[in-house]
Amino acid sequence: MADAPIESDLVGDLAAVVRGELVDRAHPAYDEARRVDNGSIDRHPALIVRCADTGDVIAALGAGREAGVDIAVRGGGHSVPGFGTIDDGLVIDLSPIRNVRVDPAAGVAQVGGGATLGDLDHATHAFGLATPTGILSTTGVGGLTLGGGQGYLTRKHGLTIDNLVEADVVLADGSFVTASEGENDDLFWALRGGSGNFGIVTRFTYRLHPLASVVAGPMLWPLARAEDVLRFYRDFVPQAPEELSGIFAFVTVPPGPPFPEELHLQKMAGVVWCWAGPAAEADEVLAPARALSPALDGVAEIPYPALQTAFDALYPPGLQNYWRAHLFDELSDEAVERHVEGATRLPTPLSGVLIYPIDGAAARVAPERTAWGRRNARWSEVIFGTDPDPANFDLLRSWTIGYWESLEPHALDGAYVNFIGDDRRGHVRTSYGPSYDRLAQLKAKYDPDNVFHVNQNIEPAR
Repeated sequence: MADAPIESDLVGDLAAVVRGELVDRAHPAYDEARRVDNGSIDRHPALIVRCADTGDVIAALGAGREAGVDIAVRGGGHSVPGFGTIDDGLVIDLSPIRNVRVDPAAGVAQVGGGATLGDLDHATHAFGLATPTGILSTTGVGGLTLGGGQGYLTRKHGLTIDNLVEADVVLADGSFVTASEGENDDLFWALRGGSGNFGIVTRFTYRLHPLASVVAGPMLWPLARAEDVLRFYRDFVPQAPEELSGIFAFVTVPPGPPFPEELHLQKMAGVVWCWAGPAAEADEVLAPARALSPALDGVAEIPYPALQTAFDALYPPGLQNYWRAHLFDELSDEAVERHVEGATRLPTPLSGVLIYPIDGAAARVAPERTAWGRRNARWSEVIFGTDPDPANFDLLRSWTIGYWESLEPHALDGAYVNFIGDDRRGHVRTSYGPSYDRLAQLKAKYDPDNVFHVNQNIEPAR
């Protein structure tokens, strides 16, 4: 292979200085190690360094820069555009760095850069604590946090970045710093929403909140009632207590338990509710939703990690994925109609749409406080075309783009960067919004050569 000398040089340079595993093309685990969550991504790195610690990260980054190869950083591997891997380049794989240390007295957790949400939830739940993250436990904390982080606890406790206290970072020049409100505060600002542009975070420290169990689960309605249900949801959630969140969904009911057989493979409108307040108050709060007589009511008191893992089995690694996304400050009646039209054409049983409420605590953070500059948005939507069969990828892409285009006139500019399913540079700039110019200036300070460019990239200001 033409790049064999580069690969050999990388292995030679690193073999004596890293503790983690080096996986090159000749390694028996290469095909497994190069895979990422999105099965449509099929890239072949020259070398994958499974870093055991921060020292390995520094060594791998230095070797990659010296060799002049593209460098990708992998945490949980859930980046839909496949930013956790790169053809013929170096992958710095953080997944072995997944330790979590909880300090219940201080109310914080220190979390390795390669940990998953499941790792974090498992460790914090033992102390009756939690922090806002995403909704699939297999997602890596790193990419989710650096892009913003939204999920079931967003209305109550804000975005994930609003609960980030401190980060250990390996910068592009190989130096190591800690970023917080009191130390390297400009870098700390950029990390909170600027994606993976500014360095490799090997440790996150999160603020935790008391939470052991939630009253949560899905309610489903026939698609024929979708307009009424979505209008109700739009009006009901913003005035509900912030302990209540609900992610609206257009889905196809899976053909198995716990769903009743008469609903199997039906396209439906639904809400996955999460009440994080006193369990005794949940029925009263959710009474207006139950007054709409859902065809399925699966809401019950459960441990918080059970909610976080509820959909893992439906979406295992390796599925074909194509995503597009929007942010909305309102869901107009016309936008509701466009949503329902698109939902009637769900192309495969695993494809769907999720609408997250991002008001409440998340909206009260001043826009200039973090790099996540879209605090005026009240709803965040992801449209996902998903299927196990590669032959259906063009169908997934076509449906997703068509759905997305129908809603563009009703949406804000840009999208939540973690939901952008491809690499459209213009859309990336609008998604960073009013923060972009300052981010570009800080990129020039911390990564002037754009070493970290395999991401939703911000080019250094010139």
